[in-house]
Amino acid sequence: MLNISIVLYHPKWEQEIYPLLEELLRVKRLRKIYLIDNSEEKTNDERLTAKGVKVRYMFMGANLGYGKAHNVALRESAYEQTELHLAMNSDIRVKAEDIDAMHDWMLANPLVGQLMPKVVNPDGTQQYLAKRLPTPMDVFGRRFLPKCLNERRNKRYELRDLNLEKPVNAPYLSGCFMLLRTKAAVDAGLFDERFFMYPEDIDLTRRIHREWLTLYYPEWTIVHDHAQESYKNRHMLRVHMENLCRYFNKWGWWCDAERRQFNKITR
Repeated sequence: MLNISIVLYHPKWEQEIYPLLEELLRVKRLRKIYLIDNSEEKTNDERLTAKGVKVRYMFMGANLGYGKAHNVALRESAYEQTELHLAMNSDIRVKAEDIDAMHDWMLANPLVGQLMPKVVNPDGTQQYLAKRLPTPMDVFGRRFLPKCLNERRNKRYELRDLNLEKPVNAPYLSGCFMLLRTKAAVDAGLFDERFFMYPEDIDLTRRIHREWLTLYYPEWTIVHDHAQESYKNRHMLRVHMENLCRYFNKWGWWCDAERRQFNKITR
């Protein structure tokens, strides 16, 4: 069985949430959908209640951040002993039958702790969201240096030097769609709640990667309406940079032996 969690903040109910819920409720392996609302005001829309017991709306009363909010639902999955847990964004478009297929494939492959399908933009172009573990130059250079000076490094970081039509055991998979084996996530310690937003997916994937396969698996494709808020909003840019600094303070800026090992064998 499968639980799904979606973290909300000022959600677009009509454009995103309700259409997504309609599709997710078609998932045959579904146990429950958790809507974790970090907004300032609670919604009282009766349509949520009408969705039945498979949709649980949880108003947090404060912005907990991405990872901490998902942990609320992940702990429920651990308590219920639900085999798989999908932590996903609300700006994802995915077919119910594909989630069922991913669920069954994961259960049939017990060495896999995490899976992410191929992710594309609405126009069909690929988003390179499976990556090697970043160095400070990877993340700060691609943000602040001219593209021509960082193109070769960025290509390697985004695994574009590999054949992405085949599965890759990557140490960093995007937080937009994290199909997790609940045991793998729990054993790794769940999301590190010190990260408010952005590097929590890098941090969790690399910890799961120590003991499990963390696979980019292009058998299935999802659509991601990627907002890239930190490229448009100075406040979100500051949040992004602060949390990346916390990440490198945790794992090491230039001396990170595990990063070097994982990146070397990702090929």
